[in-house]
Amino acid sequence: MSKKGPKKKKNKAHRSMDASSLAQRILRLLQKRPFTQFPLTDLALEMGMYERTGKILIKASLDILKSSEKIKEVNPETFQYKIDEIHTQGLLQLTSSGSGYVVPGGEEEDIFIRENNLGLALGGDQVKVLLHPQKGHRKLEGQIIEIIKRSRDKFVGELKVSENHAFLITDKRKIGPDFYIPNNKLNGGKDGQIVVASLLSWDNPEKNPQGKVEEILGNKGDHDTEIHAILNDYGLPYSFEPEVENEANNISLELDPKEISKRRDLRKIKTFTIDPFDAKDFDDALSIQKIDNEFYEIGIHIADVTHYVRPGSKLEEEAQKRATSVYLVDRVVPMLPEILSNKVCSLRPNEDKFTFSALFQINSKGNIRDRWFGRTVIHSNKRFTYEEAEMLIRGEKDDFIGEEIQLMDLIAKNLRKKRMADGAIAFDRAEVKFRLDSNNEPIGASLKVAKDSNKLIEEFMLLANQHVANIIGREINGKQNLKTMIYRVHDHPDPEKLDSLSEFVRPLGYNLATQGTEAIRKSINSLLQTVKGTPEANMLETLTVRTMAKAIYSTQNIGHYGLAFKDYTHFTSPIRRYPDMMVHRLLQDFLNGQKSHNKEEYNILCDYCSNREQNANEAERASIKFMQAKYMDKYLGEEFEGIISGVTDWGVFVEIEKMGCEGLLRLAEFRDDYYILEKEHYRIVGERSGKIYSLGDTIRIFVKAVDLSKKTIDFGFAREKNQGQFFGKFHESKPFEIKPKRENSPLNSERSTGRITSKFKAKGEKTKKSKKKRR
Repeated sequence: MSKKGPKKKKNKAHRSMDASSLAQRILRLLQKRPFTQFPLTDLALEMGMYERTGKILIKASLDILKSSEKIKEVNPETFQYKIDEIHTQGLLQLTSSGSGYVVPGGEEEDIFIRENNLGLALGGDQVKVLLHPQKGHRKLEGQIIEIIKRSRDKFVGELKVSENHAFLITDKRKIGPDFYIPNNKLNGGKDGQIVVASLLSWDNPEKNPQGKVEEILGNKGDHDTEIHAILNDYGLPYSFEPEVENEANNISLELDPKEISKRRDLRKIKTFTIDPFDAKDFDDALSIQKIDNEFYEIGIHIADVTHYVRPGSKLEEEAQKRATSVYLVDRVVPMLPEILSNKVCSLRPNEDKFTFSALFQINSKGNIRDRWFGRTVIHSNKRFTYEEAEMLIRGEKDDFIGEEIQLMDLIAKNLRKKRMADGAIAFDRAEVKFRLDSNNEPIGASLKVAKDSNKLIEEFMLLANQHVANIIGREINGKQNLKTMIYRVHDHPDPEKLDSLSEFVRPLGYNLATQGTEAIRKSINSLLQTVKGTPEANMLETLTVRTMAKAIYSTQNIGHYGLAFKDYTHFTSPIRRYPDMMVHRLLQDFLNGQKSHNKEEYNILCDYCSNREQNANEAERASIKFMQAKYMDKYLGEEFEGIISGVTDWGVFVEIEKMGCEGLLRLAEFRDDYYILEKEHYRIVGERSGKIYSLGDTIRIFVKAVDLSKKTIDFGFAREKNQGQFFGKFHESKPFEIKPKRENSPLNSERSTGRITSKFKAKGEKTKKSKKKRR
């Protein structure tokens, strides 16, 4: 009887799964063990399919994979992953222990590379890997046999100079080995300085690469030096080439009357912008006018960058190369020269501007009666900051906008309500915001939460992006067409990561569904709504985000899971995103009735822009970490309340409440016991005492040390500092080690080593070597 119940439940779940979804699960299993041959019965067991109907579904799924040539039938009803000989390609990601992982992309499993099998590869390189035969259930391993493409030609590090030689000390996780620098290649560099070097030669992995100092950035810890190090580390340019600046400077600030006559003139309609107080590149504006007793025309007007930046120009070439603006804490690295981004294209108040507009006839409930897209000329009457707009939404009087902005807020809230009802994920994560003085020194740090004025702008931008994708990508009957279009797509959550998240939140009293698209959406939103306002809210939102796929650009429209949109693109920020420029051109060609473009060319550009966006995000995070370290350096020795935001085998990460600054409380600080990392429960447990420190726990710490160059903050126990003791949660029984599941958890931060278990003595001395998993 006990066996029958679970079976029925399990088969019920599988009957709700289609062959295509099951095929992806089977493919992931075979990719993880590409050298294993699976009989049909074994696959059925692995998938939990025990009945005849389940095996029929398995066979249908295998037929899909065979027809797409992703698997092969080696014997009757025996299957294996189809691999091109025993080689594959991917990007190398390094770990601080010296080993690495090659990431092939797509659904393929990452390949573990031992340090002695890295060859001449450096972090980020595109490499060719010789796969090793897999032993049992061990992780797929390989050896790098070819460097297909270096990820960079410049390397940032600290110089260590002695009498006879010098070394460039690199970031082990980004680059790998330190570089040997002959004294005659120092180019004036001195000991302790941060420099940029080039790779001269490297033909023996047993020796260090040989390099040459190309640029001296300055002294370690200096503000400009560290920011320039970030710019160099991520390949971000300081400035534009003279020919690009000259081309931009030759563009007239005056509007051409002939061009005005070709456009829809909207200059008499009430129009305004809402942006951050320090913004200069205003790439969107809103307008509103009443049509009848029920409907209003809402205009979403976007800077017409492609009118000025033409294919074949130097500006076009530079915009495509940069692909995105990068927003560091203290500066912007723009995609376009300042005269374009801040003047010619920027929708500044009291100036006529060329725009690409989306107009919607819409009522207060958010119902749309009609829509129009085309090139326009507008006049922005007024510029509001988000703070000013927030006061107007709350009822503050204004002669210009009056009640209209409150109406637009109501429409935006109804649009958001519809999205949530359709299953959109309500991520409202707080962002770290710094206040800087005139010298770019941090004088304040806080967590910024989106308010109604932010959400008003967001909803109307989402509306425009959704409908631009829809009008090009679908026929009138709603079916997808074959026209080339650039979509912003977001895949479904990874099932294994979702399982891990579900297991983690269960002991905290939360339930999370792991099967059924609608059930998962509702469950995630219920979790996020339940934890809103609690101390663990930001942490659980972060962990939930890690279960999600990354949103990317693609010509294949698979929809946007997080927004619950079947069609979505990026249309609203062409000043700072190259994909938006491409979408503007594709939309105009569509409106002109032109033939569809070559999809392959746009596929390449989509991949490139997605990679540049990821690079920009990492640079932005690096600048935040540096500024956090710089800010906390002022508080050495001071105490704060914090929340445990991450656990690793060398300590716990603690985030200071209301500031968002995060640091490491090393296991060496836990002097009262041996502490064991229980990875799947995201906690450390005292072996003798049973004290538990888990994600989300509140803990009082003091700032012990700060390293500006490494962008790290170290904490100590505040109670230990003052009283010589501290307290964790008490677990009545002596804890036992729980063997983690094999799947990678979504909850490991990029800082984590991902080791299975580690034991530490009171002073942090490791007593048991542990098997390492991916970081």
